[in-house]
Amino acid sequence: MILISVVPLIVVTVLSTENTRKSMESEVIQSNITRITWTGGYLEEKFIQLNNLIYTILISNTLDEYINKMDGSTLSNQFNAQRSIIDTMTSVYYSGNNHLLGIQLYLKEKNKLFTINSMQKQISTPPEVPAMWSEVTSSGMNFMITSNESDPSKFNLIRSVNRFENKELLGSILLEVKWQMMDSALELLRSEPNYSVFIADRDGQIMYMPDPANQNETPERIANVLKKLGNTDSGPGYIQTKDSYIFYNTVEPWNLKLVKIIPAEYINQSARTNLNYGLIVGIISAGVSLLIAVILAWSTSKPIVSLAKSMRGISIIQDREPPVSKRIDELGFLEFKLYNMSHRLREYIKTEYSMNLEKKTAQLKALQSQINPHFLQNTLQLIGGLAFSSKPEEINELIRSLSHMFRYVVRGPNDLATIQAELDHLNNYMHIQMQRFSPRISYEIECDPETLNCRIPKLTLQPIVENAFQHGLDKKPGDWRLKLQVQQNQQGVNILVEDNGVGMNAAALKELQTSLRRETDQIWTSGDRIGMNNVASRIKMHFGLQYGVSVESEPGVGTRVSIQIPMTKEGDSSYDQNVNRG
Repeated sequence: MILISVVPLIVVTVLSTENTRKSMESEVIQSNITRITWTGGYLEEKFIQLNNLIYTILISNTLDEYINKMDGSTLSNQFNAQRSIIDTMTSVYYSGNNHLLGIQLYLKEKNKLFTINSMQKQISTPPEVPAMWSEVTSSGMNFMITSNESDPSKFNLIRSVNRFENKELLGSILLEVKWQMMDSALELLRSEPNYSVFIADRDGQIMYMPDPANQNETPERIANVLKKLGNTDSGPGYIQTKDSYIFYNTVEPWNLKLVKIIPAEYINQSARTNLNYGLIVGIISAGVSLLIAVILAWSTSKPIVSLAKSMRGISIIQDREPPVSKRIDELGFLEFKLYNMSHRLREYIKTEYSMNLEKKTAQLKALQSQINPHFLQNTLQLIGGLAFSSKPEEINELIRSLSHMFRYVVRGPNDLATIQAELDHLNNYMHIQMQRFSPRISYEIECDPETLNCRIPKLTLQPIVENAFQHGLDKKPGDWRLKLQVQQNQQGVNILVEDNGVGMNAAALKELQTSLRRETDQIWTSGDRIGMNNVASRIKMHFGLQYGVSVESEPGVGTRVSIQIPMTKEGDSSYDQNVNRG
């Protein structure tokens, strides 16, 4: 569910981020095209202002008279004309702003160079043709803008001086200007961080780069940019590369390229910021969705868990009633009905169980009060035979053992006895059997003294040993061996009865093992003896299904019976409950 709610949010965030990037890209392109168009026009106006200063000199009457009417005039007139030209140039120089550093006028025919700057006013006859004349004649252009080789922060605006009638080239005029004059125009391009701006000439050489220390482009990348701009048309436009957006405009008619470079990272970074915000919102939404899902799951599962607990309350051994639900919805109604049903079932089961238990207990006590008639007959015959051949003391011991056995099976109302009492009863039984079958039989007991006070269902050991005589030893010729071990283990107390009788085949052993593992409350058996199934059923009834009797046997080798009971002594709560049940 969380994925269903979060995945669409992430997809929408990614699509929104891409749309935002495209929208921002379009906005940046449109705004910078507009800005670079305005800036190009502003630069053109700046250059026109400088060109107007040149025209002021070119159209002056003093220059026209000096060029056209001074041939054959006196030196005095020529000097006055030259001074008039200097005065005109001085007037133009001071009428310009602080960015105008100097003016030079060269007339080729008269080989005169007029110079005006902050340091001097000079008329000279140069020994060789100045560079400003050579550049005009070699380029064939009426005007040009060149870099100042001695100072990159300056540029030269050069214009030819022509005769009005036939456009004959007479000389050239040069304005030396600071590039800072153009900074106010270039400020229009200051819109994004990490941008680069520069002005290049028609040959692709950078002429001016304002604040070069803060430029982010390397010379190699600028060279690549200028190479790309070599094939572009005049007018504003842009080129998009993998790493940047290049905006350009041609400053007409000066053949200058105005270039602005914006890194693509600027637009991508903004898109990534939106994506990060979207992912953060998505993660928070996922967390909130998870919290809501947990709360809803808990509110939904809590009554179901309560209902399950109520269902587990349907047990004949659980007397505590489950709490009644206070919910008023369908689950509360179902729990209420289940509570009533379980209460009625519990009362019915208790009634039936008590009746059956009383009946079975009465049958068990009746069976316990009996002695195997065959065993009694054989014992009396043994006593009668010994009366003629044995001492009275031996006969007395047999009679005492038999009387103790009678007293044990009919004494006391309790279902549980101690292991010590069971061993005493077994010893009386074995005393009689050893008199009957001596010297064929050997009998051995190993018992942990800590277990003697442990509680065990009455008449557990003697029926197991009697079963060994009847089904194992009676049918075996030769010597008989019988061994009993009582020891503690992790589950409580383990009692092991071993014989070397004839054993059981696999089919009979499997049938007996199945009947011993069966979860049954049958505590009596057919016939006139307490059988092994009876012993196992009574142990499970008193102590639980994890306790009972197990058998291992091998034909011709013998049988091994293991009895597992808990370590319960008189005074334990479990013992008191079982005693009260009896």
